[in-house]
Parts: sequence; structure tokens; C-alpha cells
Amino acid sequence: MTEDVIEDGPVTRSIRFVGEKFGDAIAEVGRVSMMAGEILSTSSRQLPSFRLIVAQMNAIGVESLWLVLVVSVFTGAVAAVQAAYQFTAAVPIKYLSGVILRSVVIELGPVLTALVIGGRVGASIAAELGTMKVTEQIDALRAMGINPVRYLVSPRVIAATIMLPILTIYSDAIAILGGFVVAVTSIGMTPAIYVSGLQEFFFFKDIGSGILKAIFFGAIIGVMGCYNGFQTEGGAEGVGKATTGAVVTSCVMVLVLDYILATVLFRIIFK
Repeated sequence: MTEDVIEDGPVTRSIRFVGEKFGDAIAEVGRVSMMAGEILSTSSRQLPSFRLIVAQMNAIGVESLWLVLVVSVFTGAVAAVQAAYQFTAAVPIKYLSGVILRSVVIELGPVLTALVIGGRVGASIAAELGTMKVTEQIDALRAMGINPVRYLVSPRVIAATIMLPILTIYSDAIAILGGFVVAVTSIGMTPAIYVSGLQEFFFFKDIGSGILKAIFFGAIIGVMGCYNGFQTEGGAEGVGKATTGAVVTSCVMVLVLDYILATVLFRIIFK
């Protein structure tokens, strides 16, 4: 009796629980990788309909412009205020615009845009595909001989991969403009000093690194939204869980991937 209690004690149960969760995580990574591989395979053999891709580019990109606009304006404004506060009696204020430029194009622009789009678009994709899954529309496509990955998944992933860099460039420009407005109206910089700082600290490698990040972020958002949608089970409740899962996994993966790409770009390539 004592041995049974020891063998099934709290420590043993905790180890078993951790092992099960770790195994589930590995299996989840495997399933996501299989979907990503199928997307690459089907897209390399035959690209999805251009009409489908354009429709998803409109849904993902054009319809997100207003949201990116609001986030970017206040991102640039906050960056200007915080930089001015940290520069007090330490760094000449003429470097303010350079700090805003580099912080926005390297980090704030691509990451915040990806998080916002991941929340909006990832949820939308998961909800749409999840509803199709629980109502058996995806099974109907298979029955008609239509590959659901090529018809439903690939256009969304390709559109997200294309539109995230475009939205990031748009976000960078708006954020720098927001920083300009705050710097000129509240901090006391002149437009000429602000623009000269931008010119002094403008580097194409910074712009390129931000766009490269955005490409990967777009692919991650598209894949995770579609994956969670295809895994939906259990009716309306399952659609809600899939939507939540798509948002959470997209945002977490964006942050993890941001660290990996930053390490590769700024500690290896641009070292």
C-alpha cells in the first residue's frame, strides 16, 4: 500500500503531467510542420487562383489599414516622448529622430504590426475555417476532389506573407510621422533638425531587417490561423477555442521568431 502511494505520489503525477504536455507540444509542432510542408508542396506545384489571393490580400491588408494607422501614430508619439525623457541632460535632442527611426523600423513597426494583424486576421481566419470545418464544408471540398489546402489555406498564407511587409512599411512611415508631430509640437525640435536626424541615421540594412521580419511574421500568422481553423472540433464552442488558440499561438510565435531573427540578423549577419 505504501509503495503504491509513493509510486503515484504528487511528484510522480507532476512528472507524468509535464511529460504528457511536452509530448502534446511536440506532436503539435509536428502537425503544424506537416501543414506548412503541404502548403509549400501544393503551392510549388500549382499556385492558387490569383483571384483568391487578391481577395485575401484585401481582407488581410486593406481592411487592416485603419487599425495599423491608429497603432502606428501612437507608437511614434510614445517613442518620441520616451526618448525625449531618457535624453534629458544626457544625449543631445538632435538624435531624437534617429532613435525613433531605428527603433521603429527595426523593432516596433514589424512586431507591433504583426501582433495587431495576428489578433485581427488570425482570429478571422481561424473562425472562418473553423466554421467550415464543423459544418463539414471542408469534407465536402475533399469529396468533390478539391484540395482544401490549395483552395483555402494557400491563398491566405500567401496573402498574409505579401501584405505584412507592406503594412509594416506603412506602419513605419506613420509612426515616424507621429514622432515628428510630437517632437515639433511638444518637445521643441524644429522640422529641419528632425529631418536631418532621419537622414543621418537612415540605413538600408535596418529597413531590410524589418521587412524580412515582417515576411516571416506574415507566414506565421497565416499558417497558425489556418492550422487552428482546420483543427476545430465541437461546434460553436470549438470555433471559439480555435479562434483563441490562433491569436495566442500567432502572437507567441511572432515574439519567439522576433528573438531568433534579431539574433541571426544583428549578431551574425550585420555584426
